[in-house]
Amino acid sequence: MTDLDRRTFLTHTAGSVAAMAIVPDLKALGTFKLNKPLKVAVAGAGRQGRKIMGELSKLADVSVSAVCDVDERRLNAGLRRSSGAQGYASVKELLASGQVDAIAIATPTHTHREVAIECIKAGVHVYLECPLAHTREDCVAILEATRSAQGVIAAGLQGRSNPVYTLARGFFRSDSVRELISMRAQNHHKTTWITPSSDPVRKAALNWKLDPARANGLAGEWGTHQFDVFHWYTGKYPARVLGNGSVRFYQDDRTVHDTISCTLVFEDGATLAYDATLANSFGSKHEVFLGSNAAIKLAWSHGWLFKESDAPTQGWEVYANRQQFHNDEGITLIAGATKLAEQGKLKEGVGLPNPAEYYALENWISAIASDHAPACSIAEAARATVVGIAANDAIVSGNAIDIDLSGL
Repeated sequence: MTDLDRRTFLTHTAGSVAAMAIVPDLKALGTFKLNKPLKVAVAGAGRQGRKIMGELSKLADVSVSAVCDVDERRLNAGLRRSSGAQGYASVKELLASGQVDAIAIATPTHTHREVAIECIKAGVHVYLECPLAHTREDCVAILEATRSAQGVIAAGLQGRSNPVYTLARGFFRSDSVRELISMRAQNHHKTTWITPSSDPVRKAALNWKLDPARANGLAGEWGTHQFDVFHWYTGKYPARVLGNGSVRFYQDDRTVHDTISCTLVFEDGATLAYDATLANSFGSKHEVFLGSNAAIKLAWSHGWLFKESDAPTQGWEVYANRQQFHNDEGITLIAGATKLAEQGKLKEGVGLPNPAEYYALENWISAIASDHAPACSIAEAARATVVGIAANDAIVSGNAIDIDLSGL
């Protein structure tokens, strides 16, 4: 074999081995076929709602046909984002129009119960952002409503539809990681959580996250999404949680903590250490699984596998792309590596080409087209949300809280 032939062989072998071992194949995504163009409405035209509009616009045969928001300024901002969409001030008016097949709900968490149940009863397909609701009671009510749903009802816990996370889960459930030792996660993002307004009534409505009567703090709003990743990977849920928090930076009139930490304890003794802050961005948002053979670090658009020096070699590692992190070398979990290897661009392809919202929405639309279950059910979202509520209760009270998931 000549040197050129050997190089060609290794290039193609790298692509094929990687495709089986460490690579999510993005070519399989977006291959759904709808019977007719799907008219999707977005309820809630805030930052997350507008992001959803942008990601829906990338999907074939999908159009944002309507936008709904009780706040006129945000409604107009949403309509500017979606050319040709009709605007509505209430979900009731929107549903009465008969002009939508599906609705993506991105209204404030404490409004989810009323909006979601109304949409579910109308028989349309529903994508519901998470956390699922503000209280356990509301979670149960939404879950009960889905039992008679005619449409496909998906929850927006985006880890379950993320191609890198799906890939890494295969590693976690193999001897690549082996025995689970511990887990940790963080979400660090410097932001005020304040939307300014000169109108006191509007300001209060827009800044619901800083009202403990309407939101569950960082553990509820952010932690719920990350806790679900650990539920999905392990197939287990924490039994109790303890934590603490304080206002470390924003010395205004807020009572909701800008910095928190908590420990979730599982029945088998495993622990998940979680911390979040609005006052610093170092390390951003990620989850880590520590195993006896390797650690997995997930950062939503990226993922890495860090093998222990005494872990057995499985053969594919020689073809894997690697990154150096101080004294640790991570094997990069690369999206679309087969195609990139064929083009000689493997190292350029690290990271997902779209944000997590895209893959969650694509999965929902694909489930509608195929009449299959979406990646995240309302039941799983209810359990993750209740864990987030319990974590917030532990942080606020300073007491250990037992987590009750019975009936969910």
